[in-house]
Amino acid sequence: MATNEILEGLIKDPDRLKDLADEAKELALQHGALLRIFENPNSSEVITYTPFTLFPSPVPKAKFLQALALQIHYNLLVDRISQDPGFLEEALARRILQMLGLLEESQCVPENNCIAGMTRALARAWELYGQQEAVVMFLVEDVQLHKLGQRCIEHQLWRRGIRVIRRKFEEVSSTGHLNGDKKLFVDGLEVAVVFYCHGFMPENYKEQSWDVRLLMERSLAVKCPDISTHLAGTKKVQQELARPGVLERFFPDQPQVVEQIRATFAGLYSLDMGPEGDQTVAMALANPEKFVLKPQREGGGNNVYGEDIVRVLEEVKGDKRRAAYILMDKIRPKTEQNILLKTGQPLKLTSVCYEIGAFGAYVRQGKDMVMNECVGHLLRTKNSEQFEGGITARVSALDNPLLV
Repeated sequence: MATNEILEGLIKDPDRLKDLADEAKELALQHGALLRIFENPNSSEVITYTPFTLFPSPVPKAKFLQALALQIHYNLLVDRISQDPGFLEEALARRILQMLGLLEESQCVPENNCIAGMTRALARAWELYGQQEAVVMFLVEDVQLHKLGQRCIEHQLWRRGIRVIRRKFEEVSSTGHLNGDKKLFVDGLEVAVVFYCHGFMPENYKEQSWDVRLLMERSLAVKCPDISTHLAGTKKVQQELARPGVLERFFPDQPQVVEQIRATFAGLYSLDMGPEGDQTVAMALANPEKFVLKPQREGGGNNVYGEDIVRVLEEVKGDKRRAAYILMDKIRPKTEQNILLKTGQPLKLTSVCYEIGAFGAYVRQGKDMVMNECVGHLLRTKNSEQFEGGITARVSALDNPLLV
């Protein structure tokens, strides 16, 4: 384990630390942990490594295994929500919104190959569509910082004999159409699967983008995700799921699953207009340091903390704009010591905290579940003084769990 003594020893030996960091960066580049640079995000002429930690972070083995075991239940939960329009309407109607010789410790870092699992799911969906000449279309953004990471999935699909195309909203708008059988064609190619790499935030949509989204939703192509599954992941739905009795609606005969899922929830509180929302406002204004104010946004950089909660709520507390937010108990994670490797930043010992995510792969055909797996994990680590995260924004860094 990278104990504090080892870390402090490295800090006192800058030449050894630099050699170790340089070797780690080269390994990252060799293994495809690549990121385009902000100054030229649509070119691969100049690239850098994705921010990462020099050492794996200690993670309690029981908590790690709990997160992975729960993912198949979360897959089912999201799918069942997506098939329950009544629940979605209720939830959203208020707002549609091994380098140091530590060989024994190295065996405690679990394998992780989420790319293979995600590729397998996309390939299965393509197979179920049943047209060998059809393509998988990646719906991508104008500024493609993430393109090199997406290429890993593309290459694995190509190896399976599945053709992949990349298109933006405006390109689908100009060359996309449905035939009489509601099959989707783009540039004359039949599309079997639409894989959204973009379109998860309101600002991603211009007027024509909404028309394109509707076109794709109406088609027979498999959508990853379709609009119902997209809505099932919103914060308003998370808030509703935290209410007593709601999880039981989706797992009526599985109290153990309900208990396991509920154990992962933080406190979530409604800001809808009415007595319940008024009580939430008062609670947040009295102790803003205990909470996080979350809007209906994804991608990081949107949450509100501390005294800024007071400022925002004082502005919106008397009108319906406050329903665009939910209030959540602020999580106070355990901190560790590590060294963050980021382009242009000095090597130093840093107090860090992390979050664990699990990658779920789920495929359903009609009412029949075809695939439900946990296919990998993500450990994202940042300076413990940072509120927000985000690897692309160079705030957080990729990490590996050292199971203890």
